[in-house]
Amino acid sequence: MLLDAVAASIPLNGFDLSKVILAIGGLGTAAYGLVDVSKGFGGGISNRGFGDIKKVIAQFIPKPEPATGTVAARSLPSALDTLRANWLNGMALADQKAIAKALIKLNLTNASAKGMAAAAGVDGDLLASVAGKLATGTALTQQETDVYGRFDLLLTSQLDRGYQRADQRYRNSAKLLAVPVAVALALAGGWALEGNPFWSMDAWKAAIAGLLATPLAPVAKDLSSAIQAGAKVVQSWKK
Repeated sequence: MLLDAVAASIPLNGFDLSKVILAIGGLGTAAYGLVDVSKGFGGGISNRGFGDIKKVIAQFIPKPEPATGTVAARSLPSALDTLRANWLNGMALADQKAIAKALIKLNLTNASAKGMAAAAGVDGDLLASVAGKLATGTALTQQETDVYGRFDLLLTSQLDRGYQRADQRYRNSAKLLAVPVAVALALAGGWALEGNPFWSMDAWKAAIAGLLATPLAPVAKDLSSAIQAGAKVVQSWKK
């Protein structure tokens, strides 16, 4: 039915604009669906953007010692595996950032404190003192509390930056990949129903419909309704 709708929308004479927009929007939805199917192959398009998250996490969680031969549950590889699973599964960004922050704070020790302090931009000696006291349950001084609060705020800011960049990269990549998929679907529909070669004028119309499909898909229904409402207003003025 999608190919029929696309093929029916290609002629330029005597067409219903609202139906054309709905057909093109349906084509874009189908293209997005095919792009989404790639997630079944090692995460597919969903892998886009995780590098931005990994870059931020790697600044705070140190790499494990290669001589140990084991991977601790809170080490960098284990943390990245957990965060990647959440990213591929589409968990809410707020929840993903909360889990990432918790994993980083679990790795806050005397040994890792100075590296984390350098990444966040706070005093390393004070943060190391905070890590030692948190491990023993000792009360923090006012100065240590202030440093720990700044560390938490700056950590939240960096995680937010990493996840926002990752989400933007993923969405833009999905849209970009959906464009050639939509064009291919439109050309295939026109060829299957009309038998026109790809270099004919009708093929160019199908290609244009494919190019418009991705940006129109999210707003096609609202735009079609608006056009129909506008047409009714014009008709009422003519009466």
